[in-house]
Amino acid sequence: MALAVSALWYLAGLWKMRSRGRLPAPLEIAAFASGWGVLVLALLSPIATLSESLFSVHMTQHELLMLVAAPLLAISRPHVPMLLALPRRWRASARTGAGGLRLASSPLFVFMLHALALWIWHLPFLYEAAVLDDRIHLVQHACFAGTAMLFWWGLVRGRYGRLGYGSAVIYIFATAVHSGGLGALLTFSERPWYPLYARQAIGNDALRDQQLAGIIMWVPAGVVMMLFGLGLFAAWLGEGERRRQKGWSS
Repeated sequence: MALAVSALWYLAGLWKMRSRGRLPAPLEIAAFASGWGVLVLALLSPIATLSESLFSVHMTQHELLMLVAAPLLAISRPHVPMLLALPRRWRASARTGAGGLRLASSPLFVFMLHALALWIWHLPFLYEAAVLDDRIHLVQHACFAGTAMLFWWGLVRGRYGRLGYGSAVIYIFATAVHSGGLGALLTFSERPWYPLYARQAIGNDALRDQQLAGIIMWVPAGVVMMLFGLGLFAAWLGEGERRRQKGWSS
């Protein structure tokens, strides 16, 4: 339901922007559509059902939320058309909230917030509670996706803008290190961390499933982070070159 509402809200904003002759860039619209589609894939496909019995599938679901959907939605700037779709009397208060979001988009703040969410929610008693209770599971997903969106927004669209591309590379590297460290701990552990998954498994399957989950968090996720880091590093170099050329021309 929430996904349908968000899509309709965004489309209503696009319609208003179109009537004013200032649609978002095609890349932003495509990023929103892709990010929204990944949310549907992660939350409404068989992935969501299998995640209740296979830890590796559950990890895949979380990585889709944090490493695919979140950066795409951050790139898309969905708040621009969504704000326009609101009634006029609501926009002022919504813009005040957006201003608070800009103040909270410091790379250090969002890095620590996202890292805290990632490690705390992988504590066995919290992780299993999320599997057993849909309400807690919703909170878990909101924490993962929400802090990841803040993280990517702070690095790509935050108040530091292009001047922050250099520091963004550092924070992406640091995130890859600590999340990869958690994945490595899961991979090389000699016992299952989550009794709930162990009770559903036969023999050593729970341990193998956990090792696969750790590898998913460690290797593919690390590759994605590396690619984003290289992209931001290239943007940083390009911005520096533009500034030098501007200085020479002046």
